[in-house]
Amino acid sequence: MTSRPEGRETWARLRRQLWRPPRAHGEQPRHRVVGPLELFYDLIVVVLVAQAAHHLADHLTWHGLGEFAVVFALVWTAWLNGTLHHDLHGHDDARGRSLFLLQILVLVPLGAFIPKAGGAEGAHFAVNAGILFAVLAVLWFLAGRGSSAEFRKPTRLYVIGTAACAAVLLGSAGLPADTRLLTWGLLVLAYLGGFAWMTLSAAPAQESALALTEALVERFGLLIIIVLGETVTGVVDGLAGEPTTAMSLAVGLVAVVVGFGAWWTYFDFAGHRPPRRTRTVTAGWMLTHLPLTAAVTAMGAAMVGLVEHAHAGRTPAATAWVLCGGVAVVLTGTMLLATGLQAWRDERDLYRPLARTSLAVALVVVALGAARPAPLLLGLALVALLGIPWGLAVAHRLSRDETAVL
Repeated sequence: MTSRPEGRETWARLRRQLWRPPRAHGEQPRHRVVGPLELFYDLIVVVLVAQAAHHLADHLTWHGLGEFAVVFALVWTAWLNGTLHHDLHGHDDARGRSLFLLQILVLVPLGAFIPKAGGAEGAHFAVNAGILFAVLAVLWFLAGRGSSAEFRKPTRLYVIGTAACAAVLLGSAGLPADTRLLTWGLLVLAYLGGFAWMTLSAAPAQESALALTEALVERFGLLIIIVLGETVTGVVDGLAGEPTTAMSLAVGLVAVVVGFGAWWTYFDFAGHRPPRRTRTVTAGWMLTHLPLTAAVTAMGAAMVGLVEHAHAGRTPAATAWVLCGGVAVVLTGTMLLATGLQAWRDERDLYRPLARTSLAVALVVVALGAARPAPLLLGLALVALLGIPWGLAVAHRLSRDETAVL
C-alpha cells in the first residue's frame, strides 16, 4: 500500500511535469519550432479575421472600412498578446494548453459578434472583447509574480495597461455605436503606443526578454500565410455568388495570382527572417505586421467584388481602392520590415534600389486604383506591377552570379 508521503510526492512530480509555472523573463528558448497548439490558436484567430473580411466585402464603404480596421486591430492586438505570452512564459504542458483553450473559448463568441460590432448590437462585442483582455491581464499578472526585480515594474505596467484596456472595452458597451467605434480605435492606438514605448524604453537588462525568437518570427509569418488564404476565399465567394462565365473565371484566377504576388513579395524580401536585435527594430518589426496583415485581409474582401463585377467596364470605386490600397501597403510594409533585417546592411546594393522601386510601384498601384480599369485589366496590371520588384531582385542576383564566375 502506497504511503501518504509517497502519494504526495508522486502527485507533486506529476504536477511539476504537467502544470509547470510560467517561464521566467529572458529564459525563452531561442531555437524552437512552432507547435501544433500555437498553429491551432492562430487558425482560431483567423476565423475571426475571416468574419471581419466577409463583413467588409459586404460593406465596402468608408464606414465599413473604418469598422473593419478597428475590429481587426483589436483582434490582432489580442493575438499579439497571447502569442507573446506563450513565447515568453508558456510551456507545451497541461497548463499551457489550458490557457490557450481558455482564450479560444472567449474568442469563439467574439467572432460571432464581429458582423454586428459596428452597429447597435456592438455592445456584445465590447463585453466579449473586454473579457478577453481581462483574461490576458490575468495571464500576464500570473506570469509576472515570479519575475526578477528588473522585470517587475514593466510587467506591472503592462498588466495595468491591459486591465485598463479591458475596462474601457467593457465600459464602451453603453456608448452609441459611432462613439463606441471611435473609442475602440483610440484605445487600440493608445495601447499599441504604450506597447511601443515600453519596448523602446526598456533597460539593457530587459533586452533579453524582448529579443524575437525564431518561433515568434515564424508565428508572424504563419499568420500572414493563413490570412493570405482569405484572398482565395474572396475569389471563391465571388465565383460562387454569380453564374460562372469565362470572364468571371479569368478575373478570379488573375485575382489569385495577385494574392500569390503578395505572398511572393513578403516572403522573398522580409518574411521568416529575424530582424536585428535592437529595441527600435523589434518594436517596429512587430507593429508593422498589423497594417500588413490587415491589408492582405482587405485584399481578400475586395476580390469578392472584383469577381462579381467581372463584366463591368470599370471596376467599382470601392473595390479598386481597397484592392490597390492593400497591394500598396504590402509593398511598402514589406520594405519597411526589410529595413530591420541584417540583409538591409549586408546587401545594400540590392535592398536600397529594391525599396525605391517598391515605393514607386506602390504609387503607381494607387494611381491604378484611381483609374479603375475593367476588373480583368486591373488584375493583370497588378500582377505585372508586383512582378517588377521581383524582376529587379532576380536581375541583381543573376548579375552577381555572373560577376562571381568572371
